[in-house]
Amino acid sequence: MHTHLLKSLRLEDSGVPIYVQLREQILRSLGAGVPKRGERMPTMRELAVALKIDLNTVRHAYDELERLGAITLVRGRGSFVAEPPAPVGARAQATQIDSLAKQTLATAVANGVDPIALAERMMTLAKQKGES
Repeated sequence: MHTHLLKSLRLEDSGVPIYVQLREQILRSLGAGVPKRGERMPTMRELAVALKIDLNTVRHAYDELERLGAITLVRGRGSFVAEPPAPVGARAQATQIDSLAKQTLATAVANGVDPIALAERMMTLAKQKGES
């Protein structure tokens, strides 16, 4: 079920904190639909063992993913890919878009990525996704 996710994760000694690398790689996988919405994520322990990293590092990444709304942690059952949120009003959506844009911008700058190049790439990917 989550074998593809586990195989896709590659941590590097790049100076970027491990939990940030993990969070970003999982977000990319979720964006690609692996695993799908509602599916169970690997447990924190499974991920820690598979990647040979500290359990608290995985917990930090999962906590961030939950805060971002990408996954849902269900005590005693595990972590699941979040279902799409219910439609929101125009004002709430504008606030959500602004917040996500600021967060993405901060992540890009923290990783040494040119925000304009990132925005252009996002536009290209969005257009390609719309064509599929």
